[in-house]
Parts: sequence; structure tokens; C-alpha cells
Amino acid sequence: MRNTVLTGLFLILSIYAYPQQITVVSAIDNRPLFNVAIYNEDRSKSALTDFDGIADISAFEENEILHFQHISHHLLTTTKIKILSNNTTVILQADDNQLNEIVLSVSKFQQKKKDIPQQIVSLTSEDIIIANPQTSADLLESSGKVFVQKSQLGGGSPMIRGFSTNRLLIAVDGVRMNTAIFRSGNLQNVISIDPFLIDRTEIILGPGSVIYGSDAVGGVTNFYTKTPGFSSGEIQLLSLNATTRYASANEEKTGHVDFAFGGRNWSSLTSITYTDFEDLRMGSNGPTEYLRPDFQTTINGEDVMAENENPRIQKFTGYDQINLAQKLRYLSSQDWELKLGVLFSTTSDFPRYDRLIRKQDGEFRSAEWFYGPQTWLSANIQANHSRLKLLYDNMKWSYAYQFFEESRNDRDFGGNDFFQSQEQVDAHELSVDFTKKLKERTNVFYGLQSVLNTVGSKASVKNIDTQTVQPDQSRYPNDSHWISAAAYASIQSKLHPKLTVLSGLRYNFIHIDAMFDDSFIDFPFEEMNINTGALTGNAGLAWNVNQGLSWKLNFSTAFRAPNIDDVGKVFDLAEGFVVVPNPDLKPEKAYNAELGFQLQASKALAFDVAAYYTILDNAFIRRDFELNGEDMIEFQGELSQVQAIQNASEARVYGVEAGAKLRFTPHLTLLSQINVTKGVSKENGEEFPLRHAAPAFGNTHFTFKNKKFLLDVFSEYSGGFSFEELAPTEQEKPYLYAIDDNGDPFSPSWYTLNFISRYNFTSNWSASATLENITDQRYRTYSSGIAAAGRNLILAVNYSF
Repeated sequence: MRNTVLTGLFLILSIYAYPQQITVVSAIDNRPLFNVAIYNEDRSKSALTDFDGIADISAFEENEILHFQHISHHLLTTTKIKILSNNTTVILQADDNQLNEIVLSVSKFQQKKKDIPQQIVSLTSEDIIIANPQTSADLLESSGKVFVQKSQLGGGSPMIRGFSTNRLLIAVDGVRMNTAIFRSGNLQNVISIDPFLIDRTEIILGPGSVIYGSDAVGGVTNFYTKTPGFSSGEIQLLSLNATTRYASANEEKTGHVDFAFGGRNWSSLTSITYTDFEDLRMGSNGPTEYLRPDFQTTINGEDVMAENENPRIQKFTGYDQINLAQKLRYLSSQDWELKLGVLFSTTSDFPRYDRLIRKQDGEFRSAEWFYGPQTWLSANIQANHSRLKLLYDNMKWSYAYQFFEESRNDRDFGGNDFFQSQEQVDAHELSVDFTKKLKERTNVFYGLQSVLNTVGSKASVKNIDTQTVQPDQSRYPNDSHWISAAAYASIQSKLHPKLTVLSGLRYNFIHIDAMFDDSFIDFPFEEMNINTGALTGNAGLAWNVNQGLSWKLNFSTAFRAPNIDDVGKVFDLAEGFVVVPNPDLKPEKAYNAELGFQLQASKALAFDVAAYYTILDNAFIRRDFELNGEDMIEFQGELSQVQAIQNASEARVYGVEAGAKLRFTPHLTLLSQINVTKGVSKENGEEFPLRHAAPAFGNTHFTFKNKKFLLDVFSEYSGGFSFEELAPTEQEKPYLYAIDDNGDPFSPSWYTLNFISRYNFTSNWSASATLENITDQRYRTYSSGIAAAGRNLILAVNYSF
């Protein structure tokens, strides 16, 4: 009796002597659960767990009954005193195996993937570790749902559902990366994102304009970076992760380290990555047109053509890159969390390989063509407030500043004029997002967003003989502005436990102002002021018929407002052509419908299929134009045909995405997926293939995995395009393609066989070995300017604690 009394007294003293913090974890893998709602019987008191599953329950009475509710777990009801007597840990059971089916991108708040009518691809931290990508573009390609084009080794332009470049939106931690100078030509900005820093990637297939605004026409890729954790005890949390990697095809040498510290209410994460790439070696079996038999060099001030000792080495493709990151978190109270993230990336100069292999009359057209350092700085401050209030349950406030810098540098073969253009963008974004539960089965998401981009642009021409430098026509109007302001709201309602409806609207206002310098070109206007707007929406339903079958139906609209690149750019497109500004552009509008289903035929076998159809109205396209009534002007000393971006086209894109998963044993799995896209552009009653509609592509993985060892044997493959199936702009680039029997360019089909192996020696040490392109195929992905890697051995070692 005495011992019982003493035990009870000790328990009571313990409860009141220490902070009443508890940790909520999942029964599946014992990982902390974020955003678990804790409330009493009449909901007069509540709390929410933070990102480390920690919540303070001091506000609740000792014998009060508490309810624990989480989006992917079963409801748990217990008492406070029972929790505190059980090592202050609460374990929740997973609901319908949906633990890994939570997404953030669709509303910026947690939602069950099964209740969202759109098609979402999620790449978890485990997927990223297994893929071990060289760049973030390679990570997207590994998903099997994104086709990636590369103009050079330092590149990677995603294609999703027939759209690419500025018709796709890239976001990092919810902040848009797209700027006012994102162009319709292939982009490589995604390589600035450090794959070692990524914790999770979500890809929205199809329009996402209701949440993300302009540019989210074909899809949205959202990269979520690692977040440092808090300590649940008196001892500070300390973690370290270090990786070194080598790849044989481009002599890659990579080193990465990140380390984190965490106290009870503060934490810090620092990340450093350095990568050095040498010239890329292509495969030995494939079209001879891809070989590099010679290259340009300068000897004693004279441009000459030199023989390449190994034609499989793609001369002038190597570069190096540095990525730095610093993230801080502060928990000012149980309800308020502050986060600061600073990301920095810069490259060396990197040659544009597809421009360096162009020839005319057997001679190279360019002696030099390279991008200057691609620099990106992102500073993002976020405040999260989680408490049940009248207007919201959760609030996210964010301000982000980004700085982008890039340059283009080129000189004709045998020419004396070295042209350089340099662009800078200062991007500011302010947003606030809310979520509110109206009823037990109804949630509202709403918010405001404003974006300001200021574009700086300058150009010069240098005579390499005399070293004199003269100003030249800048690519964009200097000190021009692109401004966006928007408000959105969406509602998710469960009409039935098996039927969820999600719909939303967004209004976006866009303003552009620019001043034009007529020192080099006589523009018919001195300034440009454009005001435009767009109302977009979506409506869809997710019908979970039973645990084995679900249907998704979605209708959505999207838009892309003209940016500075569309309306204000001046550049020499090709020999004899010059692109000039057009202030009369209107927004592109997209209308999309998609239907999909998922079938869990048995515990071992699952299928998923989705079909979509998208119409792009008022599509931007580059066509002949007149400036001051003239269709030819002199530009950089050459008489050139005038062209401009115009609303002169309508595009239709349709396709099917399918996947299958067969689990032979708990350790052995077969996964396969295929994507088929068709796209046509209609102009003046004629139809042409759409440039960014990729050929059919997919991958198949055969994976064995246990606690210590992983082996993934897989194949990646792509269909091809005949000359007639190429878009007209691609038919004009024979230097990118193989040549058919008629002497016309075409894009051949290709495949690769590969394997990945990974072994965990201890809880701290692991190593991986990957052999890509085992059969040493020589191939180029569609529209790419560089051939892919030949047989490639990748070795990596990782240490973490």
C-alpha cells in the first residue's frame, strides 16, 4: 500500500514538475507525426503537434479525455494522466495504409492523396536516396512521369504532358522559381536546386493555376527541402550527413555534407555541396551523327578545326557547381513557428554544346558559345500559426526574395566580335495562406499572393583584336517590371465517406511596364504598359469506391500571362532572323479534363491509369512580324527577317499515363509505367506537331529490398519521331538528330539497362554502386543537344548519425 501511494505521489509530482510535452508517432515506423490535432470532449481546448511530433498538453486537466486526430491515422481517445505515465509517447495506428499518401502541393496544406482529383507524383526521401541523381533534373526524370531535355551537360528542361519551360511552374518550398524572363526555349534553372538538400518532391500533372497562378499550365514541380528537427529533451539534437560520389562517364567528383543542431525550441541545418563534371562520354552503339569527330579551338589568335582523339567525348561540356544552404527554425510558442531558409547556387561558365556543334558549309558557325555563371540566391522567411480560430485553423505567411543572374557569350567562328548579354532578376514574393475546417467533412483553403520581378539587362560587343568594348542592344528592356497580385479560394468537401469534391477559383492581375532604348533599333514605342488578368478555376471529384478501386475526375483551367521575355525580348534567333518586342500579347488560356482510376486488384497487384485532354487557346508562337512597317531590319551588322511572339496558334494535347505494381514477396517488387502524349498546334487552318510533346516514354523497375540491402534492376526507354512527326522548328535543327535514308533528321527510339545496389554496413555507414546504360547505347533524348552518358559506373559512400 505504501509503495502504491509513493508511486502515485511521484507520478503527480512528475506531471507538475516538468513541462508537459508529449511526442506523437506512427505505429508503422515510429516516425513523429506533424499536425496531429489534440482536443478535449467539447473542443474548448486544443493543441497541434509540430514537425517533430511534439505538443504541449499543459492546458488540459489531469483526468481529461483527449482525442488525437491525424489525416492519415485512426482516431485515438485516451486520458492525459495515462499518456504522461506512458513515457509521454502516443502511438497512432495508420489508416488504410495512407501514411505515405499525404501531399502538400495542391493546397499548400496537408491533404490525403486519395481525396484529391488531380494526378500527383510523390518522390520521397527514400526515392531520392535510391535514385542518387546528379542533378534535380535527373531526379525528375527518375520519376518516370517527366521527360527531360538537355541542351548541354549543365541543363535539364522538364516536359510534362506536352508542355515545357515557361508553361510549367517550378517551386521550392512553395515559392515560385519562375521569373519574368523564363522563356519558351529550353531552361536549365532546375539544376540550381541541390538534390542532396531535397527531402521530398511533388509533381502535379496538369494545370495548377488556382494555387500557383501564371505558368502552371502543364504541371507544377514542388521541391521541399530538408527541415532541421527540435530536441524533445534536455540534450541538444545533433546530426551529420556526408556523401562522396564518383561517376565514370563524366568523371564526376562530388562531395556533400550537411549538419544540424536542435534544441527544444530552435534548430539549425547547414548544407554544402560541390560537384565537378568533366566532358561527357557518350555510348558506343548508336547513330554516328552524334559523334564529335572534331572541335573548334584558337591557335595564335586564329580559329581552327581540330581532330577529336576520341569522338565519343563531347568536348566542351564540363562544368562545376557549388550549392550552399542555411536553414533556421524557432518555436516561439506551441502555436507559432518561424523558419528562415537561405539557398545559394552558382556554376562555372558552361558551354552550350548544341550551339558549338552547328556547322555551315562544313565549318563551325561558332568559335565560342557559353553561359556565364548561373547564380541563384533564395531567402525565404515563413511563419506558421496553428490554433483553432474563427477565420482559420492554420495560417502560413511567407516572404521570399530571390536573385537570379545569367549571361550569354558568343563569337562567330573566324569573327572578331565577342557578344555578351547579362541578365539579372530581383524577385519578391509575399503570400499568406489559410485553411479552415467548416464542418467535420468540409475544409476551406484561401489566400493572397503578390509577386514583383525587376529585370536588369545589359549587353556589349568586344573586338578581340583591338580589345575595344562597345555597348550593344540588350536582350530585355533594362529596369523593367512584372507584377502579379492574386486571391484564391478552394473548398474540399466529403459528400459521402467515399466521395470527395474539390473546387476552387483564383483571380490574377498582371502588370508589365518597360522603357525601350532606341539607340540600336528604332522601336515604334518608347514604353510598354500592359495590364491584364485571368480568372481560373477547377472542379473535380475523387470517388473511393472501396479499398481496392478509386476514380478521379477533374476539370481545370489555367493561364500564362505574357512576361518580359515574351513581350520585350530582342535577340538573334538564328542566322538571318531577329526577334523583336510585341506589346499586344494577351494571356494564353488552357482548358483541361482528365479521368483516372486506381485498382488494387489484390494485396500483390495494383494498376493506375489516367487520360487527359488539354486545349491551349491564344497560344504564344514566334512568327514573322513587322517593325515600323518593315519585315527586314539590320541587326548586329546583318540584314535579318523580323519575328515576334504572337497569339497566333491553338494547341491540343492529349494522352494516357499508366502504371502497374506487382509485389511478389514483401521484399521483391516489379514496377512499370508508360506515358503516351500527342500534341498538335493549329495555325491558319494547318496542323503541326507540338514541339514539347515528347515521344512515348517510361521505365520498368525490378527491386529487391530488405533492411540492409537494395538491388534495383531497371530499364528506361523512349519511342522516336520520324521526320514528319517532328515539329517544324525541330526539322530546322538537323545537327541535333540522326539522319534517315532520305537525308532528313529524325529522333530514334532508345532504351537503357541499368542496376542500382545499396548496402547499409551499419546504422551510420552505407555505400552504393550503380551501373547505368550497361549495353553502352549511344542516344539523345528527344530535342536534346547533347548525347546521354554511355556506360556509366557511379560509386557513392555515405556516413550519417
